[in-house]
Amino acid sequence: MNIINKTRLIFSFFLMITSFYSYSQSNVFKVTLDAGHGDHDFGAVYSGRIEKNIALAIVLKVGKILELNPNVDVIYTRKTDVFIDLVERANIANRANSNIFVSIHCNANKNTAADGTETYVMGLSKVASNLEAAKKENSVITLEKDYKRKYEGYDPNSPESMIGLTLMQEEYMDNSISLASKIEDNFDKLGKKLRQGGVKQAPFMVLHKAYMPRVLVETGFVSNPTEGNILNSEEGQNDIAKAIAEAILSYKREYFGSGTPEVSEAKPVKDTTPAKKVVENSVAKNAPKGTFFKVQLIASIKKTPLEPKNFKGLKNVTMLFENNIYKYFYEETSSYDAAQKYLQEAKNKGYGAAFLIAYKDGEKISIQDAIK
Repeated sequence: MNIINKTRLIFSFFLMITSFYSYSQSNVFKVTLDAGHGDHDFGAVYSGRIEKNIALAIVLKVGKILELNPNVDVIYTRKTDVFIDLVERANIANRANSNIFVSIHCNANKNTAADGTETYVMGLSKVASNLEAAKKENSVITLEKDYKRKYEGYDPNSPESMIGLTLMQEEYMDNSISLASKIEDNFDKLGKKLRQGGVKQAPFMVLHKAYMPRVLVETGFVSNPTEGNILNSEEGQNDIAKAIAEAILSYKREYFGSGTPEVSEAKPVKDTTPAKKVVENSVAKNAPKGTFFKVQLIASIKKTPLEPKNFKGLKNVTMLFENNIYKYFYEETSSYDAAQKYLQEAKNKGYGAAFLIAYKDGEKISIQDAIK
């Protein structure tokens, strides 16, 4: 074999290896797991139950399950008892170009009877309890050095000071709600161990700075003696970790395909969703010409009959089955002002995570483009 042929062979082999590496990298699903608090920031502490330790234990267990899957790359904001700035937690995910960001915490309340899980997406809810939860978690920034300069213009005691930042979040809202719904649905399967509290919306700083679908999981109340003991136990943490990990894997399968067969310690959730199709009252069916606004109430893997009693009395609810998710919408109008009123009506009914979407000639567009 002459030198030219040898060179060609080596070059071809190099291209093959490079192509395989690029293909493998492009098929890797990146998950950033964030354990809330750390070091001198203990989070909530009740009767020896310490939020920073519980959150880290659950994150490591979630990560261990996910790492069994060859096409999943897990990035941790912390794996030990260290303090990480809120904005740095989000930047870790941004630098890794992660597909999703999951921040894990524990809840607490002076009322020790309060219980239940809650999974939050980024948004400016006016629900007092949601704002209080955000205020509590966002107050961590006061423990950071030079926080007033770093977070100039933001008041941790007033989460509403994030106003004006919502349009940037809209791009990821659908996917964030889908992920949050899967997590809460899996919590619901834990039965009597933990009460599922649902998907909610609140202005968390750690979510605001992560530019991808992202959720903050309040795994339960450490202030509740019964629930707190579950959170602080090995068995309870394993159950919670499996629920979260399986939700993440379900999200990956839905939006990124299955790739190499996945392995999970979590008991598989039986997939009962029908083949992909648009179901009755779909917002896409016979879509009228022009620009219209709708209020998206919820997105879930569960199909719910379109009756007012199932939607807190709201009428004119429609449904779209898309990407294996049922999306439920309230009202339809060409007026942005009217849409805002419908949105507020939905929030007043208890749909704190509701948000506006816009369609032009049946195709989804951004709110900004719709307003223009």
